[in-house]
Amino acid sequence: MNIKNGAYAPFFLEIAIKAIHLMRDDEIKAIFDQQATSYDERWAKTAPIRHALHFLLEAVFATLPVNARILCVGAGTGEEIDYLAKRYPQWKFTVVEPSGAMLDVCRSKAEKGGYLARCEFHEGYLDSLPDQNAFDAATCFLVSQFILDQDARIAFFHSIAARLKPNGILASSDLASDIGSSDYEVLLETWLNMMLAAGIPAAGLEQMRAAYAKDVAILPPARIASMITSAGFDQAVQFYQSGLIHAWFSQRAPVLRS
Repeated sequence: MNIKNGAYAPFFLEIAIKAIHLMRDDEIKAIFDQQATSYDERWAKTAPIRHALHFLLEAVFATLPVNARILCVGAGTGEEIDYLAKRYPQWKFTVVEPSGAMLDVCRSKAEKGGYLARCEFHEGYLDSLPDQNAFDAATCFLVSQFILDQDARIAFFHSIAARLKPNGILASSDLASDIGSSDYEVLLETWLNMMLAAGIPAAGLEQMRAAYAKDVAILPPARIASMITSAGFDQAVQFYQSGLIHAWFSQRAPVLRS
């Protein structure tokens, strides 16, 4: 096999890209595996941010049926599931999370909350979730920001759309800002000061600053909204912002194009 002539270059480039993505996924998964048991405690002081998001999420999902089925992508320890399950006793949840340790915490939380029987747990990614009936809605909080390639990020949102019913609702959030603007520098400092007040050590803040620069795809909010609509959703409406976190809701288009 003569690789130098370029005949096989596209094939090997595709393999290399997939290998890089897998390596990156494994690295992120390992980080969350390590943090799982202390994750909720570590971020306890930032709870007001989550509580406000969940309070508005309830309004976003107000039109869902009483027996709605919710797809929760990258659910982590299941904070939004815990909130929704306790308010909607007939809703069922399919939990997709690659970190087995985080999924264990989520499962334990569901058992303590009394809604374990209404949850299906999938350790892995959305593309390995077995086919099933379409969902009424989906959540995806602080997940797509880890996908650095913009085309791959659009494909990720498209994979969620493919799992939803026509007009099904996606509620998603990500870190977002125009990192080239002076506003970003001011907002970032304010954000890190908030983290310091929440008990994150100074060394951790510097790691966070470095990660935001190279490991997290922080994009302008309008660009992320455009990605969502490009992936088969109607207008993406921003319904929440707290510091760098922005959240949108959108409905799957009646006809999903590939």
